[in-house]
Amino acid sequence: MAFIEVRFPTDIAYGSVGGPEYSTDVVITHGGYEQRNSNWTQARARYNVAHGVKSQTQLNALIAFFRARKGRADGFRFKDWTDYNVTGQPIGVGNAVLTVFQLVKTYTSGGISELRTITKPVAGTLAIYFNGTLQSSSGYTVDSTTGLVTFSSAPASGVAITADVEFDMPVRFDTDRLAATLDSYGSYSWHDIPVVEIRV
Repeated sequence: MAFIEVRFPTDIAYGSVGGPEYSTDVVITHGGYEQRNSNWTQARARYNVAHGVKSQTQLNALIAFFRARKGRADGFRFKDWTDYNVTGQPIGVGNAVLTVFQLVKTYTSGGISELRTITKPVAGTLAIYFNGTLQSSSGYTVDSTTGLVTFSSAPASGVAITADVEFDMPVRFDTDRLAATLDSYGSYSWHDIPVVEIRV
């Protein structure tokens, strides 16, 4: 399976329905108690993009995009409009040796945190700070296919490195078939066009 560094049409993604999901096995005993086993350490997002198609132009774009990806065969970039950026995110502390740091996003609730690796940052959106001071973009590069930030010189020991960035999600279609209903002349409806996050 290939991954194509192309973005799903953002205007269609804007109307999608979905978000993060987990895989949990639940066994209920005869007494009504539960045993729960969490199979994944991190969430995997799933969406239905059918609701985002509002015009013939969008329909044409969707069909062309689906054909180019060969259904489930190739992955692509997807903007989740409910969760696509991070501000002031710590990505590491300098030690005068390391020059490469991974972009991440931390989700915290009730004292519990989950760290998400950002592998598809959007080009031109990254800002890096040392101890809260904005750094010149000439001092670092970012790989938009991995989320790795490389500094031309290792940050000094003890320097807190934070980042602001927008990011896409690596996904694929979760169907090999597009099924449309012709409601009336020039009017179509789609019941389900699933898109699922992939691990990269």
